[in-house]
Amino acid sequence: MMPRLRILLALLVPASLFAQDLPHTLAPEERPLIPAYRNSRGGDGRVLTAPPAFPVRTMAEWEEVQQLVITWTSYTGILKQIVRHAKEEVPVIIVCSNPTTVQNYLLNTQYGGPLENLDNIIFQVSPFNSIWVRDFGPENIYANEVDSLYLLDWIYNRPRPEDDALSAELAAQLGLEVYSTSTAPYDLVHTGGNFMSDGFGTAFSSELVDDENGPNGEFNITVRTSAGVDDMMQQFMGIGRYVKMQQLLYDNINHIDMHMKLLDEETLLVGEFPAGLSDGPRIEQNVQQIVNEVPSVFGDPYRLVRVPMPPSTTGSFPPSASYRTYANNIFINGTVLVPTYRTEYDTIGLRILRESLPGYRVVGIDCDDQGQNIISASGAIHCITKCIGVRDPLLIRHQRLTDTDDALNPYPVEAYIRHRSGIASARLYWSIDTLQGYTEVPLVASENEFWNATIPAQAPGTLVHYYIEATSNSGKVQQRPIVAPQGWWRFRVNDLSTAVSTSPAEWTMEVYPNPTRSLLVIELHEGAGRQVNAVLLDALGRQVRHLYTGLAPADGRLFADIAELAPGSYRVQVSTQYGVRSLPVVKH
Repeated sequence: MMPRLRILLALLVPASLFAQDLPHTLAPEERPLIPAYRNSRGGDGRVLTAPPAFPVRTMAEWEEVQQLVITWTSYTGILKQIVRHAKEEVPVIIVCSNPTTVQNYLLNTQYGGPLENLDNIIFQVSPFNSIWVRDFGPENIYANEVDSLYLLDWIYNRPRPEDDALSAELAAQLGLEVYSTSTAPYDLVHTGGNFMSDGFGTAFSSELVDDENGPNGEFNITVRTSAGVDDMMQQFMGIGRYVKMQQLLYDNINHIDMHMKLLDEETLLVGEFPAGLSDGPRIEQNVQQIVNEVPSVFGDPYRLVRVPMPPSTTGSFPPSASYRTYANNIFINGTVLVPTYRTEYDTIGLRILRESLPGYRVVGIDCDDQGQNIISASGAIHCITKCIGVRDPLLIRHQRLTDTDDALNPYPVEAYIRHRSGIASARLYWSIDTLQGYTEVPLVASENEFWNATIPAQAPGTLVHYYIEATSNSGKVQQRPIVAPQGWWRFRVNDLSTAVSTSPAEWTMEVYPNPTRSLLVIELHEGAGRQVNAVLLDALGRQVRHLYTGLAPADGRLFADIAELAPGSYRVQVSTQYGVRSLPVVKH
């Protein structure tokens, strides 16, 4: 019945209010519209414009969600693929002007063929202006960490009034209340692509948010200092620590989702350009500032996972090419949708994400295809999707165990677990052979919502996998990682008899893809933090390229672009204090 009601609603909405193919950036013809747009904000009586009168927590993207929202306009081939994969996880809300047209497209033969069915799809007829729902769609906030769900809406930094009003439209359809920073003195301009939260009071953005709310802002009503922006984020979103990074030189929109993403409370995915190129130096400066000055919620430096930023087909990087990135991906419960570009780079980007997110279904969607080249518009998958959090979250926070030298004492596991009805029980599952199953250990409640258990001491060389499960008093069951038992955390009990060997046979590395046309990944197993020197040798053993000198990154991966070298056989040689290793590689 609901789809039919929404089709009827389409007859009541003027066609002029439906989407146009507007760019991610500000279109030149939009600039004269800014004053009237700015002065018209705050007139929607459906929203709450004063800060919440209770403590709030902003949801992290890897938490459980109940719906995915897209707006159906340009790049429909990409949208169709998003719907195909997302509806296996959650209902997909397609905001559109004509449900019949969308249904016909979803069932045609293009872009992967017809969907098997239209189950788990909701067609919502509402006015909107563009495809970039990440920026103007709602954020998710919870009262008292895990109580009622509310939506949060900022002033959109484009003169697109229907986009700016969509959060209220969605809230009305979903039966939710929405807080809005649209009315002075509580106005704030912001965009979802320039925001990420760890779920526990820390958030990240570029300094664009300060600029847009400062004296030179074009869309703000109230002029704010950086501290004033922080205060607004605290009042409306519970952000107690707001990390704002210097803007990049060649990202046209200055949204951080084009080069970084939190994978969990302590892991930061970072896009990496070849040394010294494009925005690489500025990104590295920002990342090192985070690592050195901004500890995770657990008090330790963030873990870094680096992923290459692909070049154009001619080998160019921004500003001479589009901002191709694998960081612009989206979590939809157990699925991660990732923008892809060309196979030679995608195999690396997808592999790194799958290794970093075990158990998740990581799906690539081409964003560089002729006719669907959304990356040329400075956006990709994350930019055109928005998730709605669940109404009944069961929150689990845990700092993963890391590799240890201790083979004598049990390994303590602690988790912060909350649900609005309370927690009835919690369990730890661990295994040294996941094919043989897991051993269950009860977690015991302690103070301040923390639960504890231990994994028995294991022999040197053992690899331990584990996950956590909890049941609320109301009967809800939740795992962490959310994809457990297919996904897990793991740690190794080091074998000290080999850990300090000087024999090159005692440490290993991997080189991929092999053969390669351009990008080369050198992965040092158990090599993180070591001083390394990497070079490329030709078939006669002569050095043709210096690849890297310094401490190996935390994830053990070194990247090199050898696109301009002649095709042929080469060897990658890596030297450390423990010896030298070399592996062949073929350049096509």
